[in-house]
Amino acid sequence: VFLDAKLTHPPIGHILTHNQATQPEPHCKVLIETSRLATMLTRSALLAGLLASSSYAFAVQSHANPAFTTRPSAPISTALRMSGGDGPPPPLKPPPALYQGAVAAGVAKASGSWEKIFKLGVVSGCHIGFGAYLAITVGGACPQIAAANPGLQKIILGAFGLPFGLIMTLVTGGELFTGNTALVGAARLEGKTTTKDLVKNWVASYIGNFVGSLILAYLAFKSGTLGNAPASVAIATAKCSLPFDVAFVRGILCNWLVCMAVYMASGCSTMIGKMTAVWFPISAFVALGLDHSVANMFMIPLAMMRGAEITIADMFVKNLIPVTLGNIVGGLLCVMAPFGTTMGSWFKKEE
Repeated sequence: VFLDAKLTHPPIGHILTHNQATQPEPHCKVLIETSRLATMLTRSALLAGLLASSSYAFAVQSHANPAFTTRPSAPISTALRMSGGDGPPPPLKPPPALYQGAVAAGVAKASGSWEKIFKLGVVSGCHIGFGAYLAITVGGACPQIAAANPGLQKIILGAFGLPFGLIMTLVTGGELFTGNTALVGAARLEGKTTTKDLVKNWVASYIGNFVGSLILAYLAFKSGTLGNAPASVAIATAKCSLPFDVAFVRGILCNWLVCMAVYMASGCSTMIGKMTAVWFPISAFVALGLDHSVANMFMIPLAMMRGAEITIADMFVKNLIPVTLGNIVGGLLCVMAPFGTTMGSWFKKEE
């Protein structure tokens, strides 16, 4: 305000009278010019001072806060590399890599200790038991649909149940005997594991699956969720009434589809890919009425607890033994042999 008042103050010469302004004295002219010069110098000095103080303030702020200084950013390619690897894995491996990955999985499974395989086998037996439990609860409780449209009832029985049981096993790294017939068997025929380790894996996983299935069958029986539904008794009675050769062939066809699901899922890097690879083959084998040894380890004991006229000898002789042998043939020969003899080194002599 002072500056404005000072700068806008009329020059001294303007306060002179009109006659004096038109005819100023020489000393007045000097006084007027001196006043004008002083005003210009005052304005220049004040402006320079303001500019200097402002630049100093910015310089101090920049020095006191180095975070505000500009830094070059990393290239995009460097940022991408920092996330790990050159890029995401492919959604599905090509066939040769798929086979080699399956063999590597078999080697890892064969190298596990007996205790580890057994424990993971118990967990997988429970997982498959949950799948069979759901299948009986949903698909087995549709008598009107079964009478009017048997095909639709079979699709319902297959779609809701065992696919999610196998998904839980594969994603969590469980030990399922039927899948191990393909993976560990291929590793043995490739010469990457021993017969001793193969037998260890198959026996430990089979016993573990059986124990897990029995545990879940008992829990399902005690839960009372099945009510008076006769599905479990009817299914188990039918399975234990088959001739040996029929049960054997059904075991082959069943594990052909199961091991194809396991094989394809092992080459998928996404959850939706694994689920798709599992759902179609597993729902198909259930709808077709084929026999899976581990699923039968749950359904037959459950039916026996619910009053089915099946003995322990019937369970083993008429079902589990022939179905288990068929599962081995289906997984090892029907699934892995074609890939092992074309993309692997089965029966090839070393040069």
